[in-house]
Amino acid sequence: MKNRLKVLRAERDWTQAQLAEALEVSRQTVNAIETGKFDPSLPLAFKVSRLFELSIEEIFQDDESI
Repeated sequence: MKNRLKVLRAERDWTQAQLAEALEVSRQTVNAIETGKFDPSLPLAFKVSRLFELSIEEIFQDDESI
């Protein structure tokens, strides 16, 4: 799954650790999502979308829809 998480985080000058704390996950989880090695659960995707005030579709794209 492709995502804009790294770009959105960088626009806010947040470290992976700061984003992880806001999402209540580990820094390793944030890194894995950013690099496409891990797809977030639906509750985590909703938490990300609320944090960035964007729809899930604006942050995450299914590989097949690209």
